[in-house]
Amino acid sequence: MYRLELQGITKQYPSVRANDDVSLRVAPGEIHAVLGENGAGKSTLMKVIYGATQPDAGRILWDGQPVQVASPAAARALGISMVYQHFSLFDTLTAAENVWLGLDKALSLADVTRRIREVAEGYGLPVDPLRPVHTLSVGERQRVEIVRALLGRPRLLILDEPTSVLTPQAVERLFVTLRQLSSEVCSILYISHKLDEIRDLCHHCTVLRGGRVTGEVDPTQETNASLSRLMIGAEPPALARRGPHAGEVALELRGLSLPQVDPFGVALQDVSLQLRAGEVLGIAGVSGNGQQELMAALSGEDRRAPAGSVRLGEADISRASPRERRARGLHFVPEERLGRGAVPAMSLAQNTLLTREEAVGRTGWLHLGETRLLAIRLIERFNVKAPGPDAAARSLSGGNLQKFLVGREIDARPQVLIVAQPTWGVDVGAAAQIRQALLQLRDEGCAVLVVSEELDELFEICDRLVVIARGRLSPPVPIAEATVEQVGIWMSGLWPGADGPAGGSTQEVSHVAA
Repeated sequence: MYRLELQGITKQYPSVRANDDVSLRVAPGEIHAVLGENGAGKSTLMKVIYGATQPDAGRILWDGQPVQVASPAAARALGISMVYQHFSLFDTLTAAENVWLGLDKALSLADVTRRIREVAEGYGLPVDPLRPVHTLSVGERQRVEIVRALLGRPRLLILDEPTSVLTPQAVERLFVTLRQLSSEVCSILYISHKLDEIRDLCHHCTVLRGGRVTGEVDPTQETNASLSRLMIGAEPPALARRGPHAGEVALELRGLSLPQVDPFGVALQDVSLQLRAGEVLGIAGVSGNGQQELMAALSGEDRRAPAGSVRLGEADISRASPRERRARGLHFVPEERLGRGAVPAMSLAQNTLLTREEAVGRTGWLHLGETRLLAIRLIERFNVKAPGPDAAARSLSGGNLQKFLVGREIDARPQVLIVAQPTWGVDVGAAAQIRQALLQLRDEGCAVLVVSEELDELFEICDRLVVIARGRLSPPVPIAEATVEQVGIWMSGLWPGADGPAGGSTQEVSHVAA
């Protein structure tokens, strides 16, 4: 008997049929992958299972019996838990308070806090239940979501891009957790664009394309190339990469030190860095080691930097606003798509106004037709699957919104581009497209700074690499001379001349160095 069976699930939205007669079966203890390119209907299907969206046709069987999952509460009552790709946490509450909201109130907050610590320790997912969510990095928020799902002791766990912002060592620990859950007869529905993960972890794979099932395979018997062909109809194009031609220093940090803003933040300590025109410089590190603080200082969100410590070319921009920095040619893509990169309820055309001023007249009047034309150009140039320029940002799949946001900044032809997690949650074809666009921008003379927790990505597109650990930067190393083992050791703060291990990071990076 199957734990979950979907029969003919169909979901129609005004402009697209997200699911078209989809059938799927998951056995007890099975780790079942759902694979498809951005916009293929994966997230909609998961929301149907979890009761967040109601299908127009089809039925759901649970342990062989027809059920109507009318709401997430009804799904949780059946034993279904879900971790969304876009997090559902309240920033002003602590991690424990967020978890408590969705649990039986017979449990006290103290009980929930204790259980979070137990589950987090037992599954190797470090979470501080007392930290406010707004102080957490994206990777740390991901861990909170996963621990919250595990607290419910689910019989079916749905994971939508769970490793998109986790480091390789954190992914390894998560896989140990998922295999343990599988051995305990918990079924797992696993959505990921990372083909290596699916081949390594999953027992079965259902492929969606355009909202329809186009294949079912045993992923252990497939190659990345064959899975890619099933998913997007072709293999992702190989990157066309030329050697770097680094020019003058475009962005420089000179001994930047900033005290932490709150008790849970990370202080930046004597951070020095040179980014040259015509190169891609990568910043690697375990989530929560100062990446957020460094990005805020570079983007202008944090303007406490001492005079002379942040320079764009010859200009001192230490106290300049984000708008002033953009006017000088520095553009920025934050790691949080919804809320910081885009306003969820605003249209794509309206969201171009957040960082682009072509459609703003001298007296401040908006030329709305120009905003729509800009959005249309971005949709076409970066192959964004969207109904049009008037579509709300929140209506796009995560990967398509990411393509739009990265494209919005690339299209501005910046002198310096800072990108955090550039391919978070995008499929292999879109990831290759974004990486190629970054390399092309570099070849045109732009200085590109990439912050990513995916070492494979950094090794693929970067010319030089630095590591951040507890608010300090390692010396730069040419990518041709770097190794995963070396970077893993440096992620604990153990680089030549460093003071010592970076707090609690040593245990996290030991898996990389092993």
